Amino acid sequence: MNITLARPYAISERGGRQNNEDFIYPLSELVDSEQRLFIVCDGVGGADKGEIASSLACESLQTFFATFLEGDPTEELINKAVQYTEVRFDEYVSQHPEAKGMATTMTLLYVGETGITIAHIGDSRVYQFRDGQGIYQTEDHSLVNSLVKLGKITADEAEHHPQKNVITRAIQGTDFPVDAEITLLTDIRPGDYFFMCTDGVTDCIQPETLSAIFSQTTSTESIKNIIVELCSVKARDNYSFYLLQVQDVQNSSNYKQYILSFLYMII
Repeated sequence: MNITLARPYAISERGGRQNNEDFIYPLSELVDSEQRLFIVCDGVGGADKGEIASSLACESLQTFFATFLEGDPTEELINKAVQYTEVRFDEYVSQHPEAKGMATTMTLLYVGETGITIAHIGDSRVYQFRDGQGIYQTEDHSLVNSLVKLGKITADEAEHHPQKNVITRAIQGTDFPVDAEITLLTDIRPGDYFFMCTDGVTDCIQPETLSAIFSQTTSTESIKNIIVELCSVKARDNYSFYLLQVQDVQNSSNYKQYILSFLYMII
């Protein structure tokens, strides 16, 4: 499968906080449509160096991928990348004891030859939209989502629960090892959008509003601008996202046939 992306758009803003504990990879000014790996992290800890946790996670994960990835990422490789990141956290805290307790969420997306691989830890999310309809969404690793699954509260009650931001999974270090939840998406079509975001975005924009934005807006840049405008008015937290549109999809056999036909024409 050969998946081509349109120009990616990314935002990472301080919002209503004094500092920005979110981090994205690659930085918005460095990304282009050839990029395959995207990461969005939301640092946890406030005074416990959440901004270090998110940036160190992005740097460690992409370094591991650059060093060891061959072909598409497997579940084993992704979780080894997480383990490497946990070791890096330990090393940092050993040299900076004031950072003890730092942690981060993670969403990771890789555009590969077999499909698009999604991995996440915590309550930062990845959505797939097609014609304005959400056809895939990661499931939050959070206290309120666990309560919803147990039938203790409703999804509507979860939106306003006082412990809404308590997460049950995060990258923290080797004392608290964690595995990513990993999904390979193979139902990919031209025009599909992938939206990776921290909870600073989802706190501002309800799911039905998000779907309406994707269904009623005609360009990727316009979608980006609308989301930024809504978050800039409402955000009490940092807000960060990556917005990716699939431009073209060709399966391997068709792509090879296209190349052979092209070569035949020019010989």
